[in-house]
Amino acid sequence: MSSSTGKKYLVTGGAGYVGSVVAAHLLEAGHTVTVLDDLSTGFREGVPEGAEFVEGRIQDAATWLDASYDGVLHFAAYSQVGESVVDPEKYWVNNVGGTTALLAAMRDAGVRTLVFSSTAATYGEPVSSPITESDPTAPTSPYGASKLAVDHMISGEATAHGLAAVSLRYFNVAGAYGSCGERHSPESHLIPLVLQVALGQRETISVYGDDYPTPDGTCVRDYIHVADLAEAHLLALEAATAGEHLICNLGNGNGFSVREVIETVRQVTGHPVPETAAPRRGGDPAVLVASAATARERLGWKPSRPDLAAIVADAWTFARREEPTAP
Repeated sequence: MSSSTGKKYLVTGGAGYVGSVVAAHLLEAGHTVTVLDDLSTGFREGVPEGAEFVEGRIQDAATWLDASYDGVLHFAAYSQVGESVVDPEKYWVNNVGGTTALLAAMRDAGVRTLVFSSTAATYGEPVSSPITESDPTAPTSPYGASKLAVDHMISGEATAHGLAAVSLRYFNVAGAYGSCGERHSPESHLIPLVLQVALGQRETISVYGDDYPTPDGTCVRDYIHVADLAEAHLLALEAATAGEHLICNLGNGNGFSVREVIETVRQVTGHPVPETAAPRRGGDPAVLVASAATARERLGWKPSRPDLAAIVADAWTFARREEPTAP
């Protein structure tokens, strides 16, 4: 995707799901890539071939980050909403404290380009749909609050020190790219959970609420293919402008309900997927869909893999590859 080949980038959290796919796309575009990951949630085998791997924490980036790097793509964050509620300090220390150290290391080394993996959780309960960047930010979890705090930090860094920065906010990333796919433990994302039912690794999928004001009564969410997401990060590197912090939402522009996801998994896999009705979960909005109009205008980005069946098919291929070693 990038027309500016031959640069050198640091990918923090590059052994994780999204970070590893972005690292792979950077390598394919002709860049040199260093992955920094402490492997607390990432996987060594997730680091794409051809990338240099440094096992370490973002708090220690200053020990080796130097002016040879053209930019940083930052994915090193804890991201479990529920965990953040019961262990908020973990999220402040890593997501905020770690980024504070990273920004200082970049400033000292003269590395002046940053693409940050933010989240649409910064908006909290949506006031409109689809969500735009001008909507109020009112996160409902320490996870979302920590990401919003980092966005504020980046804005200050851009204004005060000329950082060229882009934050990308998105909800549900899905699918797989080659050997890179979702390996969360515990798994909390709908598509891999439904695929586990198709594989016989769990008996049923719980449907939390079927009386929402949506066409089939179940929650509607925006799903974006991880490869589309990766391409947006490469475009963001090209769009980054000194002294500006650009914030872009990423999404398909429409959403899919829980029941649509389950039925799509049945069709793609050919396996039965039993459902279990469960009560609504607190804080689950009926519809969460992000507008990508700014990303289209400023980055020249649009998703090329918006079809839910194609997203599920790629995730299914990866899930079957992982099955022999699945717990």
